[in-house]
Amino acid sequence: MTIKPLKGIHHVSAITANALDNYTFYTKVLGLRLVKKTVNQDDTSVYHLFYADERGNPGTDLTFLEIPRAGRTYPGTNSITATSLRVSDDHALQYWKDRFEHLHVDHDDIQVVNGRSSLSFRDKEGQRLVLVSDENNSGVSGGKPWEKSPVPVENGIIGLGPVELTVSRPERTANILTDLMGFRELAGYVRQTDQKKVRVFETGEGGTGAEIHLIEDNESSRERPGRGSVHHVAFRVEDEEELNKWVQLLKESHLPNSGFVERYYFRSLYFREPNGILFELATDGPGFEGDEDFEHLGENLALPPYFEPQRNEIEAKLKPLITNES
Repeated sequence: MTIKPLKGIHHVSAITANALDNYTFYTKVLGLRLVKKTVNQDDTSVYHLFYADERGNPGTDLTFLEIPRAGRTYPGTNSITATSLRVSDDHALQYWKDRFEHLHVDHDDIQVVNGRSSLSFRDKEGQRLVLVSDENNSGVSGGKPWEKSPVPVENGIIGLGPVELTVSRPERTANILTDLMGFRELAGYVRQTDQKKVRVFETGEGGTGAEIHLIEDNESSRERPGRGSVHHVAFRVEDEEELNKWVQLLKESHLPNSGFVERYYFRSLYFREPNGILFELATDGPGFEGDEDFEHLGENLALPPYFEPQRNEIEAKLKPLITNES
């Protein structure tokens, strides 16, 4: 059985306690487009919001599961500790630094990390985010910012960049990445803030849209997730045929997993790597335009067909989230 290499990062899903505040920050401040306003398919009483480039191309989606009673995050090991967002060049980072200062967004200084200019920042819930420049990048191409965004297109976010994992037993995660998932280990780097060594892994065409950065921390306790933490990271699979090969491979590897899962906008497979971080493999399609046209993505509550008969019941449990302002 021949399996094609994973194509890169598909999406990152995080936790918010307040969908409206979350929507305001990620669309009005970061300028991402809300391409789908739907519900958590495992708990239809809460929202699942998808922010991305103009049409939600795979590799550009940052999604949030709303858990209204979520407590604060207690940072620690065995977790996803930073999510990167790509911008086109170094000049864009100066725009963002100025914007963050004007809008009072908590941020650090611009610095060079692994040869790329980067700008770390946090949302109001403490979500750990990094803007990374694609100026010298080659590899997986980015998306296209929405032209109606409050952020000028030339400075807009074009997709997801490297995802940072912090784990207590790095070799176990590294083995899953290379031996099972087909990642390649590259030369690493030392993080300036704390002098910790960071191991870098890439898949597919490589580049900022296809990297995992792995850090060892065997002294901290396991992270206690809450608002502002990351739930899982997903990796790109070409199509459903390829996903079914991954289902078979995980079965043959005796690795506990979800099996094939229908998510309507894509098809998925979930499993935990040995340090407990949740990984998802997700197909590039069908995409977000099967139930809404391009011009009106994200404006109304979208439900997969198998939830449509329950629409009235589902809507009754949700707090209204008005996102189609003129």
